[in-house]
Amino acid sequence: MNLKQMVGYKAAEFIKEGMTVGLGTGSTAYYMVEALGKRVKEEGLTITGVTTSRRTTEQARELGIPLKDVDEVDYIDVTIDGADEISDDFQGIKGGGAAHLFEKVVAQLSKEVIWIVDESKMVKELGAFPLPVEVVQFGSGQVYRLFEEKGLNPVFRQTDEGEKVLTDSGNYVIDLHLSVIDKPHELAQWLDSLTGVVEHGLFLDTVTKVIIGKEDGPVVKDVKR
Repeated sequence: MNLKQMVGYKAAEFIKEGMTVGLGTGSTAYYMVEALGKRVKEEGLTITGVTTSRRTTEQARELGIPLKDVDEVDYIDVTIDGADEISDDFQGIKGGGAAHLFEKVVAQLSKEVIWIVDESKMVKELGAFPLPVEVVQFGSGQVYRLFEEKGLNPVFRQTDEGEKVLTDSGNYVIDLHLSVIDKPHELAQWLDSLTGVVEHGLFLDTVTKVIIGKEDGPVVKDVKR
């Protein structure tokens, strides 16, 4: 069992009967959804899933996990999702799979948020992983130029065919190559203020538990806020 599979299956153990569960997106979350599907089938576990992307929706449906739209629930008991970087003080960057807008909507409705990662995602400070910024298509070049002027090293995310990546909402993604983010809260506040920016990948003061995949087994860390 690889590290991603290990933490994905470990995270599924935290789901209890009757819960509404946010189902994350990405290679690690894939295994968590897989494990939940097995519990639904083999244990008769009754849960309701709220997904964060079309990919996860398709996977959950194939596994027989009952789903509701995010607007059909009052709250979510727990969301389990991957992360691209987690700093020493448990702030995060997400959006490597271009699903961070939906992931943030679901996370903010959640009583508890669990991030599942292999140990390579744990870093001292954020920034080595490019920060995804989702922008509307109209005027996206203007936002790009602003990022250039600010020295944020922007790059439009592209497919293998050289087309601009489209999110599930039909927006573009500009990745900011920053190396180090000294003041993530200030950067988040500034990005939130920009017209044309829909959402960014800084997930701050969000997570309540982190499950880290290590060679000798998963480590569960509770995050105090």
